[in-house]
Amino acid sequence: MNQQRFPLINHLQFLIPSLIGIFLFMVPIPQEDGITIPIAVLSGWLQDQIGSYVPVIMTALIILTVIGTFITKAARPAFITKYPFFLNLFDVRPVWVAVRVLGAIFAVMTLFKLGPEWVWSDATGGLLLNAEGLLTILFSVFLFAGLFLPLLLNFGLLELFGAILTKVMRPLFGLPGRSSIDCLASWLGDGTIGVLLTNKQYEEGYYTKKEAAIIGTTFSVVSITFSLVVISEVGLGSYFIPFYITVAVSGLIAAIILPRIPPLSRKPNTYYNGQEGKDTMEVIPEGYSRLGYGYKSAIVQAKGNNSAVKFFTDGMKNVLDMWMGVAPIVMAIGTTALIIAENTPFFEWIGMPFIPLLELLQVPEAAEASKSILVGFADMFLPAIFGSGIESEMTRFVIASLSVTQLIYMSEVGGLLLGSKIPVDFKDLVIIFLQRTFLTLFVIVAIAHMIF
Repeated sequence: MNQQRFPLINHLQFLIPSLIGIFLFMVPIPQEDGITIPIAVLSGWLQDQIGSYVPVIMTALIILTVIGTFITKAARPAFITKYPFFLNLFDVRPVWVAVRVLGAIFAVMTLFKLGPEWVWSDATGGLLLNAEGLLTILFSVFLFAGLFLPLLLNFGLLELFGAILTKVMRPLFGLPGRSSIDCLASWLGDGTIGVLLTNKQYEEGYYTKKEAAIIGTTFSVVSITFSLVVISEVGLGSYFIPFYITVAVSGLIAAIILPRIPPLSRKPNTYYNGQEGKDTMEVIPEGYSRLGYGYKSAIVQAKGNNSAVKFFTDGMKNVLDMWMGVAPIVMAIGTTALIIAENTPFFEWIGMPFIPLLELLQVPEAAEASKSILVGFADMFLPAIFGSGIESEMTRFVIASLSVTQLIYMSEVGGLLLGSKIPVDFKDLVIIFLQRTFLTLFVIVAIAHMIF
């Protein structure tokens, strides 16, 4: 079938939602305090309107998450188990049940200022849950980003770029062309989306063990949404565009190098459970260019997503997944790390080896910056929280950029990788995290010196 045979309405079904999505998530908008994107403008407006109520709302959502988790684990009721979305949301491994419970305890203690002050002070739990804290930012950003993500994911944009990028993925990264879809889904949606897509295709025989490990640890990239939260947390929202370019350049360099060195280079090129691999060659039918075939595939995808009910259902699933899946973990791990940071020298100790390196690279306030370098392994937001008090804009920029490119944070992508069938273990994740840290740090600092 030739793309010209589609009626005009089908072309518009692809073009209009995709262009709106590109506008909301990618078009820079100048403001008094710098450049931002439309999603951030909507998020800021909502924070201004209801910011003082958000700590109560987020605490309630965290408690609801724990209740839903316990009900699912104990009774497995049909109203949850027959819906895969809610089953995946609430049926988590025991370690994540414990983390969710801890997050709920910390949220209640912080909201009502119960128990020891070192749990709920403005330097620990309060830093996350107060009216201007991280969870307030997450609430509003996740609401608008989650609602409008289907504009990017469901209307053919991924299919278009997937076809165009087929010839790029194999020579650069040693991956089949279809992996570009996983990468784009991560970038536009969330790293967890990339891991879930990769795991599913690995189990179905589309990726080898090596390919699945590379995609899961290298291309399950932090989304635009999370990146926006991170750069806002360090007070550099006006630098979002150069910040995201820095993240993209350093991440691309890491993606080219890491698959070619251990541990990723040593993963076997065999398939899951010894099955035969499926043909992953993306053959373009005769008579089509890559762009033409990608455009046709995009229109076919858009045709199947013409329901407004499905659009908003998918959007609210994204929102709930972000609110209930991420918020308890951020509260639990974030508060724990902040308590450790405020009351012990632990992060000073593990960051000390980086002080000479940061000084050599002429990064201001190297000693303070060093404390944030390795804490990102626990959670991606923690370096930004730790670095938010540093005076040097360049140093805050480096910390924010590094935290996004480190990628392997245990509160989400790392934990999901360990729970998936993708063949990586905890030792692999530690090594890959350190490799990414060292490699991207040099790139990020070089770019930061050009900007500041």
